[in-house]
Amino acid sequence: MESAHELGELLPLWSAFPFAGMLLSIALFPLLAPRFWHSHFGKISALWVLAALLPLIIIYKGLAAREFLHIFIGDYIPFIILLFALYTISGGILLKGTLLGSPSVNAAILITGTVLASWMGTTGAAMLLIRPLLRANAKRKERAFTVVFFIFLVANAGGALTPLGDPPLFLGFLKGVPFFWTFKLFRPMLFLSGILLFIYWIVDSYFFRRQKKLEPQDPHMEPMRVREPIRLYGKRNLVFLAGVIGAVLMSGLADWEELSFLGIHIKLLDLSRDFIIFAMALCSIIFTPAGYREENEFTWFPIKEVAILFAGIFITMAPCLRMLQAGPEGELAFLTRAVTEPYHYFWATGLISSFLDNAPTYMTFLNTSLGTFYPGMEGREAIGLLIRENPLYLEAISAGAVFFGAMSYIGNAPNFMVRSIAEESGVPMPSFFGYMLKYSLGILVPAFILVTLIFF
Repeated sequence: MESAHELGELLPLWSAFPFAGMLLSIALFPLLAPRFWHSHFGKISALWVLAALLPLIIIYKGLAAREFLHIFIGDYIPFIILLFALYTISGGILLKGTLLGSPSVNAAILITGTVLASWMGTTGAAMLLIRPLLRANAKRKERAFTVVFFIFLVANAGGALTPLGDPPLFLGFLKGVPFFWTFKLFRPMLFLSGILLFIYWIVDSYFFRRQKKLEPQDPHMEPMRVREPIRLYGKRNLVFLAGVIGAVLMSGLADWEELSFLGIHIKLLDLSRDFIIFAMALCSIIFTPAGYREENEFTWFPIKEVAILFAGIFITMAPCLRMLQAGPEGELAFLTRAVTEPYHYFWATGLISSFLDNAPTYMTFLNTSLGTFYPGMEGREAIGLLIRENPLYLEAISAGAVFFGAMSYIGNAPNFMVRSIAEESGVPMPSFFGYMLKYSLGILVPAFILVTLIFF
């Protein structure tokens, strides 16, 4: 939007403070005041939204109001409809049978989820498999690290191969990147996934053997004489899931007229997509026996928490994104000016995607690269030349946007949902900072350095 670029040039650096406050609230309140946070996180989120909205609307009036409306109507509502549908539909798919949380079984679930993520989205794959993984490890004492590696692989890295996998790649597809071009990320994705799986196997094997020695009488840790065969229930939800994937894919293959609502231009095709996705969720609620969700220990709290907190995140992060998109004319110009080499794009896109929405971050640095190499050229033509002449830049941007989503709980929406589901199941998940210090800095950053040295 032209108005968004204009607003990005006007915004002062202090307009990013409410977003910083929102992040700190998510990080600190669950650690320092967990009961207060659990009861009042919606009010805290609303306070930060007001802190972002009121000053900018008072100063910039209609320009700011339209931008926030655009973020809410054009970005947040489709985002939460998709998450709601995937969460609802996957909650109606019940995998029953004897699953012992051994290193081999856990690794098999992680590999399956990593493969599925590119074809049914990281959110769909994560919501489908997190509950079977938690049930398989119900009697394991050390479980949090398994959920963290699940976030690394299934909720993030696995989505790198197709536009269906992660929103930034889908945006690229809409802008002219061929559907199967993202298979160029196969080697870095395979390398990163291989490293993470190898580390996971070593850690899980250690804790599995240690628990087996300490509790040799535990029947869960002994070979089971009677095993219940693996069965899948709620299979009609697979049809509803295919409907969601088809609706998402349809919105990238056709081009319909636009309509204007409160000054916001909305494509009729996008409205149709969101209607179909929401209808698939309703079908799942109506046609899935309630017992399947009960056996899945399904509740609405995780999606409620994500909807409330990400409403705050979307609104408060809007000034940061607009300043980035303003490029050399915005207050964050020092970031975009410093990006010149492929590895710069990989780390800049990635680090910002760790805390901001990775889809607009991807578009910001894609446009930065296009402006550098092909200034003034029309978008699809410029993307075609970038792919032919400088493909490493687009690979670096794409990989950074997808891989670095695993760096924090808010780096990608399924991260937060997986954490919430795990905590509801009694898994003591690390805090916001604990996750980053223990796992992201200790495991992901060294792995990303290796990816940079080898590929970018």
